[in-house]
Amino acid sequence: MSAPPMDGRIVVDQLTKVFGGKVRAVDRLSFAVEPGSVTGFLGPNGAGKTTTLRMVLGLVHPTSGRATIGGLPYRQLPMPGRVVGAALESSSFHPARTGRNHLRILATVAGLPVKRADEVLALVGLGDAGRRKVRGYSMGMRQRLGLAAALLGDPRVVVLDEPANGLDPDGIRWLRGLLRHLADEGRTVLISSHQLNEVQEVADRVVILNRGQLVQQGSIAELTAGTDSVVVRTPNPAAMHAALTGEPVQVDQPDPATFRIRGLAADHVGHLAFVGGVELHELRVDRFDLEDLFFALTAGEHQSGPPAGPPPAGFAPGGPA
Repeated sequence: MSAPPMDGRIVVDQLTKVFGGKVRAVDRLSFAVEPGSVTGFLGPNGAGKTTTLRMVLGLVHPTSGRATIGGLPYRQLPMPGRVVGAALESSSFHPARTGRNHLRILATVAGLPVKRADEVLALVGLGDAGRRKVRGYSMGMRQRLGLAAALLGDPRVVVLDEPANGLDPDGIRWLRGLLRHLADEGRTVLISSHQLNEVQEVADRVVILNRGQLVQQGSIAELTAGTDSVVVRTPNPAAMHAALTGEPVQVDQPDPATFRIRGLAADHVGHLAFVGGVELHELRVDRFDLEDLFFALTAGEHQSGPPAGPPPAGFAPGGPA
């Protein structure tokens, strides 16, 4: 069984949603999700992620703009269950049904063979639990059951909202492998998540929202290029200043003995210190990862502590396409 032939590309074009004439949940949002890749959809609570996903899936009508899958709005897709598989965070199950019966009902409604229920149960690691009632499932098992429902139609496009919620470390590792496998088969995978470290492990690209607007999109490597810093600690800061004179660097000093240097590789910084006779007590590289990027671009709205500092030099709203 396979989905109807189509490229599976998701395109969001100037998408806007205003609730009650006042609350602008999504504001002129544009981005694309390519087949053969995993794209992380990120933003603080209230950034408009779930509203956007619901508009992509035809569950919410946009105020303006459009979202298409393979060039068509969701409601115009032929056999949508075989084109798009989705599991939103609000997915629910009848507690008195078994996981297998839940999936068999969904398969019947979608015009799919009921044997597909057993196939996807095995795929998500619930083969032995399929005949148990859902009321006895853990949160992680329910999450796997929702994923099984999304995969029933062998879809070209997979849209998941917080897929790692409730999974233990082994389950998260399994999920990471499954998402990678789906993308490697040429499918389009879009995941919304607050688990930034997990997104970094699996995502090829990220789309970051804040207050309903696009702040940045692109690969993690593209978005963090040139933002790593070399940290040096020395008892002779004056000599370190002299060693860096004339170098194309950006230098910050969190305290008199510590230098945070951007623009040079660690080995070059070490060489300059050696040539300048500078005694070093520490030389290390601080990697600017997805979490740093997220907090910088959203001004810390996702965390409970003080707001993060300004984005590193070179960042601009929208980012690489």
